[in-house]
Amino acid sequence: MTEMLSDTPTPTKAPQATGGTAEQTSEPTNGRLGALPSVAHGAPLPEGAAAGVLSRYEEWVRSTPEAPAVVDGTDAWSYRQLDEAADGVVRALGDRVRAGDVVGVCLDRSAALVVTAIALARIGAVYLPLGPRPGERRMEAVAEDVAVAALIGDPAVLPARHREAEQIALPLPGEGTNAAPKTVAAFASPAAGARPAPREAFYAVLTSGSTGRPKAVAVAEPALSSMLDWYRTETGLAPGDRHSLLIGVAFDPHVMELWAGLTSGAALVPAPDAVRWDPAELTAWWRDAALTVCVVATPMAEPVLDRPWPQGLSLRHLVVGGDRMRRRPGTDVTATVHNAYGPAEATVVTTTHAMRATDPDAGDASAPSIGTPITGATVVVTAEDGSVVARGESGELCIGGAGLALGYLDPELTARRFVSPPPGIDAEGIDRVYRTGDRVRMLDDGSLEFLGRLDDQVKISGVRIEPAEVEAAFEQNPSVRSAVVAAPRSADGSARLVAYVLVSDGATPEALLSAVRAWLPEQAVPSAVRIVDAFPLDANGKVSRSELLKLAAAPEPSADGAESADDGDALEGATESERLVLRAVRDLLDSPRVQLSANFSEAGGTSLAASRLLTVIEDETGVRLRAPELLRQPDLRAIAAVLDKRRAAVRPAGA
Repeated sequence: MTEMLSDTPTPTKAPQATGGTAEQTSEPTNGRLGALPSVAHGAPLPEGAAAGVLSRYEEWVRSTPEAPAVVDGTDAWSYRQLDEAADGVVRALGDRVRAGDVVGVCLDRSAALVVTAIALARIGAVYLPLGPRPGERRMEAVAEDVAVAALIGDPAVLPARHREAEQIALPLPGEGTNAAPKTVAAFASPAAGARPAPREAFYAVLTSGSTGRPKAVAVAEPALSSMLDWYRTETGLAPGDRHSLLIGVAFDPHVMELWAGLTSGAALVPAPDAVRWDPAELTAWWRDAALTVCVVATPMAEPVLDRPWPQGLSLRHLVVGGDRMRRRPGTDVTATVHNAYGPAEATVVTTTHAMRATDPDAGDASAPSIGTPITGATVVVTAEDGSVVARGESGELCIGGAGLALGYLDPELTARRFVSPPPGIDAEGIDRVYRTGDRVRMLDDGSLEFLGRLDDQVKISGVRIEPAEVEAAFEQNPSVRSAVVAAPRSADGSARLVAYVLVSDGATPEALLSAVRAWLPEQAVPSAVRIVDAFPLDANGKVSRSELLKLAAAPEPSADGAESADDGDALEGATESERLVLRAVRDLLDSPRVQLSANFSEAGGTSLAASRLLTVIEDETGVRLRAPELLRQPDLRAIAAVLDKRRAAVRPAGA
């Protein structure tokens, strides 16, 4: 999972290490005399680990052809049906897609998506998951850098260049919660300088780039296969289990979810979209769909863990990652909760720490460790000069081993981040390591504490974001002279993005936000835009991000220069529900200028903010709105009207 981020060191209590063997070695260090070095190795790969991902799936097609492979509400597909559908897609594509071609997949979580992934693996093409609506401008940037041979998706939502290109209709399942009504493969010539994927690539994913353009990471089949071998052993995933298909398709844990189910004989269960916005919907889905194993991003897991654990669940394992986990699960949590860490550059998961209700520290308010390396992984903590530090000292986390990605499609970037290992770590087969840019501390038992980033990257809703990418997206707008993005943190440690923009005309924050959505994934869209006359500078003449963080904490000025937090006149006559909704949205988006006439999404509301708004409303009124009820309303006043209607429905007669 994309690595976690925090500005605050975690406690030094060392939990029991899980997920691998943290070997203690006598390698040289740059630290205390006689101290163990900060090197830990996961358990060695087991015999037979070389079996491929596709071949393991095909074993289940042969041995349990009628077992359910995808269950989506009342619709279900067996392993045989999936396989026949995948063969149909292969035939439809013919020789238009060949081994090694990069194919962008613009589908949501559905049987159609699973069939497409199988078909591309069978061809030997490189699966590039982009999500159902990747954004036209973002896709243009991807097409300029990555030699995408085809896009697969609903023709109505494909970028203009692919809507006008040659298309082949694909015989994909059209049933299910998130299924597209029609799916095509659209072919447009790659840009002249676009890079192909390495010959060995099995899939590729996009990560945020400091240049303002996403970076494509290529992963080989053996790296994914070794991680899945560990995952199946850790969770006991097997026929009869039901595994989530919940993570956003463009986020790298999606690949783990999809192939974990298919290589274990289990059934994949695609999540309705509302599940990703609403903790109550999530737990209801766990129960109704009889989920036994689920992967969920940390920002969605924490609200669930903050409440009494639902009873009567079949859920055995909950794998959480993508951001720093701020507390341990309580003693009422019946599932094993795995705090997982890993960048896309090291194939989803590198270290884990398993937590159970019977642990002595269950319910402890301190942040858990990110654990020890999984099978086949090696972790090393290094100083600025590249030497290994002693355990107990902080440094940069470097990752080696079987799960390492092939690299970026950009060879220069690969050479900067995938480097030779530190001398003397004595790990067989470790010929390179990935420099994560994360600051960690290894404890005496080999487990890792996550301490923050060494650069400007931040995590929003579990997704790694380069502020420079967001800034570059704003600067595509001719109205913008310059933009700087800061990431202030709230009292609970969660981060949000605030953009400070110099404009050349009368552009409004709302117009700038609307324009930037075409360039960025949802998590990278700032919660607020502030138009400024100048940026604060430090003694070296550079923009002072620390001063910007102070500005972010200050009340937002109104158009006439006065602070707008107190607008009693504007709220005169507002209902109780309108006041509640407006106050909650302003707090969540840190935008005191938001008015009742604003649309929640256009004002900067993300899926995470929507989830928190639903929780605030329920905590203060006892009414649980559903995510679709919130999202389809034109403005905040309409949300309040829905709340009033629901409150009236549950109010006792005569009250």
